[in-house]
Amino acid sequence: METINKLKKIIKAEILFWIIIGLLLIMTSCKKENQNIDIAYNFDADVETKEAVTKQSPEFNTYWYAGEAEVSSYKLEQARYGEIREGKAVLIYVTEDFLPNIQVKANNKKANSIPVLKLNAIKKFNTGVYPYSIMQSTFYPISNNQHAIKVSSSIQEWCGHVYAQLNNKKEFEIMSHSYFEGEADKNFKLKKSILENELWTQLRINPKSLPTGNLEIIPSFEYSRLRHAPIKAHKASATLTESTYSINYPEINRSLIIQFNPNFPHDILGWEETFKSGFGSNAKVLTTKASKLKTIKSAYWQKNSNKDEILRETLQLN
Repeated sequence: METINKLKKIIKAEILFWIIIGLLLIMTSCKKENQNIDIAYNFDADVETKEAVTKQSPEFNTYWYAGEAEVSSYKLEQARYGEIREGKAVLIYVTEDFLPNIQVKANNKKANSIPVLKLNAIKKFNTGVYPYSIMQSTFYPISNNQHAIKVSSSIQEWCGHVYAQLNNKKEFEIMSHSYFEGEADKNFKLKKSILENELWTQLRINPKSLPTGNLEIIPSFEYSRLRHAPIKAHKASATLTESTYSINYPEINRSLIIQFNPNFPHDILGWEETFKSGFGSNAKVLTTKASKLKTIKSAYWQKNSNKDEILRETLQLN
């Protein structure tokens, strides 16, 4: 009898031991699953910083990881209010480490940071007595196998300013703020689609990877805000040649042609955007044009003293 009681105690202890082991395995599995879900909010695939960089060519890594940004200036002929305005545009491309969960630039490289090619696209022009300033920021993974992680846009002029931001999570989460009635503060979600904003960075990584054919594309945030149009996907057709990428949106009577260098680093040489400009009786179809003036490679964030203003002369921005 004593032997039987000892056996029962041993069996109970073994059962308890395996129950504890099972619970630990379940907890660990759940933790890993939650981590994977967090990644899935932002990406279609798990990408590690070193892998994304080394997958690119040595030429790519040498050019984009030299501790400098690429800054290109453009002569701008901008359609606004049914007239063409002269101004300047600047495209600033730079690689950064990006934190996927909070979706901001990492101050320092971290284990979970994602390498992105960031584009800050800036336009400045005048409409009569008052100036316009437009900036769009796109953070696009260098892995080139998923949508931009984040897109933001701001437009300032004397009447006020508007701001919109997209965060790539389970869906595209968008917030928009404006001083116009009916547009003030909005938060909404969209099904994931191609973003026109991201195509300007995808082109720089590999123009041959650009989507072509009949597509659904969300037009640039700049276009949507200037036209007071909803941010949403539209049917479009895209074509790619050796040195141009063209998008046509029949629903909104708009087209975009980007001219680029077919050779690395595939710099943007200029663009043309045709759309209805103006409102009411002043509205007419016009074409915005930009042509490159100058490109420099520079750690511009360190060029902030008065003597560095000479670089603006180099870029023909004054």
